[in-house]
Parts: sequence; structure tokens; C-alpha cells
Amino acid sequence: MKEFLVYTALRVLLFIGMVGLVVGVWTLLDSDGQVNMIWPVVIAFALSGVASYFLLNRQRDAFARKVEERAARASAAFEERRAREDKE
Repeated sequence: MKEFLVYTALRVLLFIGMVGLVVGVWTLLDSDGQVNMIWPVVIAFALSGVASYFLLNRQRDAFARKVEERAARASAAFEERRAREDKE
């Protein structure tokens, strides 16, 4: 659970940072100084997705290992229950 929370929090922070960066650059480049928030959010979503692929690799791997361990334990428990039922 901890790995999930860490990975999710880092993804959210990365997205918020990208929104701030894109809005800041957009404001500097736009002569009106007005920003329609739809496009910066879409651009930030795409950029944060690509950035998280590279920057959050370690956290994603830790989360995947935890999920795999949990699935293996659940599968082993299921097989154990099934073997007990077969004996009866």
C-alpha cells in the first residue's frame, strides 16, 4: 500500500508541476497574457506521463513487485484451499 501511495503522490506532484510550468511558459509566450486552461492541462498531462515513465521508474518497479508478491500469496492460498478440498 505504501508503494502505491508514494507512486501516486509523485505522479500527482509531477502533473501539478507540469501544469505550472506549461502555464508559465504559455503566459510568457502569449501576448495577451490570458490562458485558456484546457490546453495547458492537456499538454501537462502528456508531458507528465512521458516524464513519469523515465523519472518514476524505480517507484513503479517497487509498486509492481509489491503487487506481484501479493498476487503470488493469494494464488498460493487459493491452491492450498483447493488442495484441502480435494483431500476431503
